[in-house]
Amino acid sequence: MAKELLDETTVVAYLTKRAIISGPAEVEELTGGVSNVVLAVKSGTKDLVLKQALPQLKVAAVWKADQRRAIVEANGMKLLHSITPESVPDLIDFDPEEFTLTMERLPRDCTVWKSDLLDGVIKPSVGEGLGRILASWHNFGAESKASRDAYMEDTLFDQLRVTPFYRAVAKVNPPLDPRIQELISEISTIKLTLVHGDFSPKNIMVNSKDRPIVLDFEVMHTGNPVFDLGFICAHLLCKYLRTEDPAHQKPLRETALAFINSYTKASSIPVATSLPHHVAVIALARVEGVSPVNYLDEAAKARVQSVTKAAIANPEITFESLFA
Repeated sequence: MAKELLDETTVVAYLTKRAIISGPAEVEELTGGVSNVVLAVKSGTKDLVLKQALPQLKVAAVWKADQRRAIVEANGMKLLHSITPESVPDLIDFDPEEFTLTMERLPRDCTVWKSDLLDGVIKPSVGEGLGRILASWHNFGAESKASRDAYMEDTLFDQLRVTPFYRAVAKVNPPLDPRIQELISEISTIKLTLVHGDFSPKNIMVNSKDRPIVLDFEVMHTGNPVFDLGFICAHLLCKYLRTEDPAHQKPLRETALAFINSYTKASSIPVATSLPHHVAVIALARVEGVSPVNYLDEAAKARVQSVTKAAIANPEITFESLFA
């Protein structure tokens, strides 16, 4: 465990001690999601973001997670930056004792893709770009045995994804349990490439040229690429079912299709036929699991539950029909 959790009063002294900055600095606390302390620090010409892993995630249920995930993230960020440098921030410093990462801050005009989607700023071209980025990573991992070997440890993936999403849904939906157990087996035992593990709109920034930049690599592991596809598409499905307004639904559907079509075209790994079921389980977990989304009203939650449970029970379900 880290010796101390940093805050606005201690981060300047910490970064000074590590010789990353010198002199006075301005500090701003940023939204770190549920799993990290995130602080912006500007000192002279240096504009930085420091991220420190929390030992317990900030959700209603007790959800403890190993802070060593910061080590995974630091190594993952460096590796994926080397593959797609315009799509991953540059890591400046990593402290394995305090579980901190310091990186260059992205331009201020970048927006969080999750916020854009909820605000109705929906551009299918962003989905298309993300499909190409993810395919580049998966292609690299499929070809690099050394990289796959380096990320074979998947305890964090089980802690942070399999249990709170798949097992949590299976526990409260006994009729769906047999199929969900098959999906768990697929993502736990069929390990084909490097998997990001948190490929979500909240971890994607969009710059002024509508190019996506991906963050948050702490659940990266060697696993099954269908999880990354399912995770991001589940978020798009929740946002699609959040509204019954065709003006919002149509571009969300187009974005999901642009993403999967772009990925399919660029990826050397065929898309698993199980993808629609993974999308449905993960979307259902955003209502019934440990970490529910905060933007669905009761009617929308009911739509998500109805659509996803019917999809999981339907062996013939297609990706396109989820967004019908």
